[in-house]
Amino acid sequence: MVAVALAVRLAVIPFVYQQDWMDPFVLEHWAFGRIARSIVTGHGFGSPFADTGLSALLPPVYSYLLAGIFKIFGPETRASVLAALSLNSLFSALTCVPVYLLAKEGFGARVAKWAGWGWAFSPYGVYYGADWAWSTCLVTLELAWLFLFAWRLEKSSRTRDWLLFGAACGVAALTEPVTLAVLPLLGAWTFYRLYRQRHPWKGPMIAAAVAGVAVLSPWIARNYELFHRFIPVRSGYGLELYIGNSGDSTRWVNSNLHPNHSDTELAEYERVGEIAYMDHKLQQAKDFIRSHPAWYVWMTGRRILYMWTGYWSFDRAYLKDEPLDPPNIFVNTTMTILGLLGLRRAFQRDSPLAMRFAIVLFFFPLTYYFSHPETYYFRPVDPLIVVLAAVAIAGRPDKSSALQHLGSEV
Repeated sequence: MVAVALAVRLAVIPFVYQQDWMDPFVLEHWAFGRIARSIVTGHGFGSPFADTGLSALLPPVYSYLLAGIFKIFGPETRASVLAALSLNSLFSALTCVPVYLLAKEGFGARVAKWAGWGWAFSPYGVYYGADWAWSTCLVTLELAWLFLFAWRLEKSSRTRDWLLFGAACGVAALTEPVTLAVLPLLGAWTFYRLYRQRHPWKGPMIAAAVAGVAVLSPWIARNYELFHRFIPVRSGYGLELYIGNSGDSTRWVNSNLHPNHSDTELAEYERVGEIAYMDHKLQQAKDFIRSHPAWYVWMTGRRILYMWTGYWSFDRAYLKDEPLDPPNIFVNTTMTILGLLGLRRAFQRDSPLAMRFAIVLFFFPLTYYFSHPETYYFRPVDPLIVVLAAVAIAGRPDKSSALQHLGSEV
């Protein structure tokens, strides 16, 4: 499955890779690329929008990974972009492994085959692996493994296992901090399950917490030393809230207010510095939300609908800018329906495991409902939705999974 998935993604790259990747505008507004270039040119972790110095706008893991690619192939060269896309395709293909194992251990071999091959040919898995030089595919792989890891820990009280889980959660948070919306809850559910089974849980909980904090601490300490405040991984939430809540509802986000697209915003960012700029954007967003509560509630509902269906508008002007929305709506909505049907069946078969899926599906997108969504924000959850979709499609449990479930209950 991994080999086929990788071959498909690599084969797609030449079709979706555009020469405009080398257009100066694209490269100058590729935040991970700008930060990686700053690192390899000796200016440190910074300059996400312009040459403004050190920054905490993005998390460090993928930034340094991309910097390593730039070190080998040159900063933002055609070869480095293709290398980044190939690496992301590998991350996406490797996600077949936790998808298959999770489905097999939870629902049986038949569901595992559907889920594994489903992810191998997943439109979102293929596209974001082949055409998206961002951290999305790495976060997707990490979340899938950590979901499986947290579930398996119900059968382990070994300190080593919990230290490893906590450290891996720390790495995932340094890749994309939104994972902190679900990973501690998955761990807490495991502690609850251990408690219910009268197994030791306090020691494992402390071990996991210490390991996670140990991994996160150097980055948090770096940010505190540079910016003199506590910054939990990245500093940009004020801007994200601001560009999603400005009164413009023609799209899910008003990109014209972003420093990448606004000379006025970029000038303010350069003039006052990153932290003061983000504070100002946060205050502007809060002021607007307080003065327009009905609009905010309405937009929050639209954002929820968009995250789960891909639908925003059928207005002709909108579709002219987003021509792929109709097929995306079909794929997104279909996967949502199948995923929810699979979740219902999972609760009927193994409610503690199903609760893990429900935790991720509910909490992972929560912050995006209130700030703003993007099409790729929900993608790290896709492998779990593929597993649930396979549960919905594959039908009744096979004998091996039924016996396994009966054995675990005994």
